[in-house]
Amino acid sequence: MSLAEPRLVPREAFAAVRPRLPEAVRFDALWTSGALEGLGRPSVAIVGSRAPSEAGQRLALETARRLGRAGVCIISGLALGIDGAAHAGALEAGARPVGVLGGGHGSFHPRRNRGLAERMIEGGGAVVSPYEPTAPARPWQFLQRNGIVAALADAVVVVEAAARSGALNTASWAADLGIPVFAFPGDVNRPKVAGCLALLRDGATLARDADDILGDLGLGQAPADADRVRQLSIALTPLEARLLEALAAGECDLEALVERCAEPLAAVLAAIGVLEIQGVVERRPGQHFALLGGRRPLAASIRADTCAIDCSASGESGSGISPTLPGISHSVCAATSRSK
Repeated sequence: MSLAEPRLVPREAFAAVRPRLPEAVRFDALWTSGALEGLGRPSVAIVGSRAPSEAGQRLALETARRLGRAGVCIISGLALGIDGAAHAGALEAGARPVGVLGGGHGSFHPRRNRGLAERMIEGGGAVVSPYEPTAPARPWQFLQRNGIVAALADAVVVVEAAARSGALNTASWAADLGIPVFAFPGDVNRPKVAGCLALLRDGATLARDADDILGDLGLGQAPADADRVRQLSIALTPLEARLLEALAAGECDLEALVERCAEPLAAVLAAIGVLEIQGVVERRPGQHFALLGGRRPLAASIRADTCAIDCSASGESGSGISPTLPGISHSVCAATSRSK
């Protein structure tokens, strides 16, 4: 099927391949080009900045490629940057990615990714939209599009995002829908990862690589066992050593760790991130930390102060926490919304 000739597919067809499709994200039908069979597989949404670093772009591509090789369907918003890299990585793996547009198929945005969308359809994937084919992409529509991205996924992964990135909006949708949120960490001094660090601070699961995500979905190796700490030979900084000493007595919350270590919050979070990457420390609900153990999904909504609205029709996956959303001017498609 051509990108230029989408068909209107009822919600029931999506529910047939995604039985756990959240009721809170409401739509009667989606305009669809391509095949939906890929959604019958475990599905992961990969989102992030439309202007990522080269390292972030490579990470998105490689993560999607490895997930795709494991049989995972990759979902994203077909924006420039991280979205496009994720779709490209999925295609390299022979997977069937699904892209969700913030406008109509005939008004494809961003134009630079139109060829990518056509390759996705040719490769057995799909491009869907809640908007009529001739509908232009408007800023507020990306917020609604993000709800569909999250609703179609078993997990949402944020690869690289600034403090005002639209990827945080997708993560917010996922958190409210009870869908696990992962984030890749980064240097606390890099603006392009401020959004990821905010997600981790608020309870998202730290992702080191695709294996972490596969493990959480039950498709990969189980978490390391309890003697992992003793087996690892890590060159610890003094702060990391103090953190491990504090956690040796048992689970501890972030505020207590900051107090015990007598270091700034940012420094403590950065050190915890390193220890999580090493597989020594795990994050638990309620901003608690412990040595080792399994990973858990995001338990609370993303903090509003990290998600200021900065919405543009430039193709990013929306922006900020979703406000009360206006209706979609579409005769068969109810407004995408969340129940509170």
